[in-house]
Amino acid sequence: MLKPNSVWVTDITYIPCRGGRLYLASVMDLCTREIVGWRLENHMETSLISGALQDAYEAKQPEKGLLHHSDRGSQYTSHEYTKQLKAYGMESSMSRRGNCYDNACIESWHSILKKELIYCNPRFKTKEQAYQTLFQYIEFYYNRKRMHGALGYLSPVRFAEQLTRMSVA
Repeated sequence: MLKPNSVWVTDITYIPCRGGRLYLASVMDLCTREIVGWRLENHMETSLISGALQDAYEAKQPEKGLLHHSDRGSQYTSHEYTKQLKAYGMESSMSRRGNCYDNACIESWHSILKKELIYCNPRFKTKEQAYQTLFQYIEFYYNRKRMHGALGYLSPVRFAEQLTRMSVA
């Protein structure tokens, strides 16, 4: 059985904004479906995904050996990022060339985010407005309240709590 903080998946998506396109890097715990780290910037440079990974690592403090899965984007294959993974004791896993299904969980999450939040609202006026709206959605709604069929209709946080209680008992 998969345990929390044993496999993380990550990807980047764009967020439309009147001030220009923004990019969201997200890190998801594959077991709990919780978004454990994310960053929003106006660029797709390696620092975007490095920041999301750093936030996830600091929040969850996973044990060494965590499997980190991504696509083969240049940011994820960069020397800087692979060095960061090694420093955190994470094992890198990448999608097979041309296979978009290897990263389906995180891509599905980005699709849900866009359907439930982005497409329902007019374009964000500023990066700050986009950040605040995403923060509310991710941290207070998605992680804590939104139910998932794959998690027995629990939110990611409640599912993680249930797993913790079961492992202690």
